[in-house]
Amino acid sequence: MRGLVLFDFGGTLDADGARWSVRFHAAYRAAGGKQSFAAFDRAFRESDRALERFSGIERLGFRAMVDAQTELLLPRLADGADLSGRAIANQFHETTCVVVRRNEALLEQLHTSYHLGVVSNFTGNLERCLEELGVMKYFSVVADSGRVGITKPDPRLFQHALRWPGLASEPAWMVGDNFDSDIRPAAALGLSTAWLAPATEKSRDKDLPTVRLTTLSDLSRALES
Repeated sequence: MRGLVLFDFGGTLDADGARWSVRFHAAYRAAGGKQSFAAFDRAFRESDRALERFSGIERLGFRAMVDAQTELLLPRLADGADLSGRAIANQFHETTCVVVRRNEALLEQLHTSYHLGVVSNFTGNLERCLEELGVMKYFSVVADSGRVGITKPDPRLFQHALRWPGLASEPAWMVGDNFDSDIRPAAALGLSTAWLAPATEKSRDKDLPTVRLTTLSDLSRALES
């Protein structure tokens, strides 16, 4: 029987454990931005909430969404008017695509032995983004909180994926970078867990995760062990 491997999206499929805010801040600093991450992160969270209300967000692909978030972010930054939104969006988009291309080789390999799915807090357009990034073809189910109406860590978002018709849900894994939103709730449902995080970050539970990853490329070996 084929098992099931579920992935988070942001920070997992598109980065080795780095949140969007961290990566956007790097792009902002590269474009000449001066604000500290703490100040930037407050503005970024505001732009996240605004993006959820953005008219037509459910129709946007990945690049268009990055552009939209950049446009929402810059007016919330003290030096935003002096910066090139295009340069920030370009760097974030390009670095993300490099990682997704690398991870596509892993997805293609796993797809031959496992059902694959995505469980992510997103904005209702995750399938469009995955299509644009060229990896939607590997996934049997996508549980996008913006469409399902439930956000992690609520276990019902995971259950939405686990109950998808035609999928073998056991054995099942959850792979994610957020300990509290991905690892804890998945483990509570009986899933094995792979936590994608820097080696310096400590687990908040001595019994979790099942395995640790510092790069998603290590997942294949972890599943075989």
